[in-house]
Order: sequence, then C-alpha cells, then structure tokens
Amino acid sequence: AIPYKMATEVSPVAALISGGCAGFAVDVSLYPIDTIKTRLQAPHGFFNSGGFRGIYRGISVAAAGSVPGAALFFSVYESVKTGLGSNERPAEHMIAASAGEIAACLVRVPVEVVKQRMQAGQYASMVDGSRLIMAKDGVPGFFRGYGMTVLREIPFAALQMPMLEAMKREWANYQQSQLSPPQVATCGSLAGGLAAAATTPLDVIKTRLMLGVDKLGVGYDNGILDCATRIATQEGFHAFFAGVSARVFWISLGGFIFFGAYDAAQRLIPSSV
Repeated sequence: AIPYKMATEVSPVAALISGGCAGFAVDVSLYPIDTIKTRLQAPHGFFNSGGFRGIYRGISVAAAGSVPGAALFFSVYESVKTGLGSNERPAEHMIAASAGEIAACLVRVPVEVVKQRMQAGQYASMVDGSRLIMAKDGVPGFFRGYGMTVLREIPFAALQMPMLEAMKREWANYQQSQLSPPQVATCGSLAGGLAAAATTPLDVIKTRLMLGVDKLGVGYDNGILDCATRIATQEGFHAFFAGVSARVFWISLGGFIFFGAYDAAQRLIPSSV
C-alpha cells in the first residue's frame, strides 16, 4: 500500500487542552485500580494497607494533578516532536516523550507522593498529608522519588510512544485514511500495556521510595540502589513484579481512555488554536 500521510502536527495550545482533558478522564475513572496497584506494592502488604476499603482515598489529589500533568506532557511532547522534523523516526518520538515526562514529573511527583500515602492509609486527607510532609521534610519531601519517577517514566514513554506512533502509522497505511478516536484508543491500549509490563520493577521501586518506609518502619533514605537491594534481599526478585497484573490492566484500559480522549478532544478544538 502507498504510505498514507498522517496529520501529525499539533499546536502546543491544542496539545495542552487535549492533554488536560485526557488526563482528567483517565485518572478519575480508573482511580480504584490505581489504589489497588499501590496497595499491592506497599511493603506492609495489600490488606494491611487497606485492602479494598477506601479505594477512592486520595482521589481529590489525583484530580487536582491530572490536568496540569498530562497537559504539560503533551504540550512539550508535540512541540519537541514537531521541532525535530520528520515525526517518523522512533528516536524522535523517544526524545520528545522523554522531554515531556521530565517536564510532567514536576507536577506529577508531588501529587503522587501525597496520593500514594493516602492510598496506603498513612494520611486521612490531602490537607493533612501535605501539612505533615511539609512539617517533616519541607518542600523536598514533595519531590521524594522524583529521580526514580523520571527513571521509570522515560523508559515507559520511550517504549510506549514509538509503539503508539508506529501502530497508528501502519493502521492508517492499511486503511488509507486517518484513524478514528476508538482506533487511536486501541493503539494506545496495546502500546501502554506492553510498556507497563516491561517497566513494573521500576514502578515498584518508585512506589516504595514515595511511601518512605519498609514493613519494619525503616526508611528508604539512601537512594534508588539501596531501595532495590533491600527489596531483593528481604522479599526476593518476585517482589519487583508486585502488582504487575493490576498495572498492566490499569494502563491498558487507561491508554484506551487517555489516547481516545486526547484524539477526540483534538478534533473538537478549532484548527486555528
């Protein structure tokens, strides 16, 4: 088939608006699955961290952070991708996705720190959690695990986005027309699920660093390598894949909603924006 020329250039403003809509849609609708995943990865175990009780605990934090985080990612991603030129090479998508994640994590990490501690039952409310983190660790406390989050998100995005763009391009070539939002959503689901499975060990380490302590109450205060070593020696290598099923399910379903909503929102935004 003759390669179909896809409409790939998206303005930063359109990306900002579409990304915000998509982020809110997926984070709020799939929040219970995210809570279950966090509790499965918690050092105290699933049921000691709350089990199936209060699975919407921390949703206010997620809702507040989802819009700016996703909006920032896509505005940077689309801008860098356009600036790099062809939009066809996987390396360009990897670079653009990495830049987007580094920027988005400035918003995402403080939100994740408060949210995951609420999910694990450490704090009762967003205000209470924020106040206690500030009192104990100051502003740096809100960025606990930032480095690990970036180290998780860059490989994830570097796998997901090139796969997504390749799937969209091949499908468009096959049918010789632009993909519909459900088709884009399907590509996002497949790409997200594969990337999620591959990066679960990084997600486990990130979750432990954000929760702050192991099951004995000893702090994860000596960085990523120390945290990974303690997980391996105390719990075995299988612990690095704790919550993998929930993570793959959550991100696959989330990818469907996220990229479908992103594509649909773009179509509603005037081309002049």
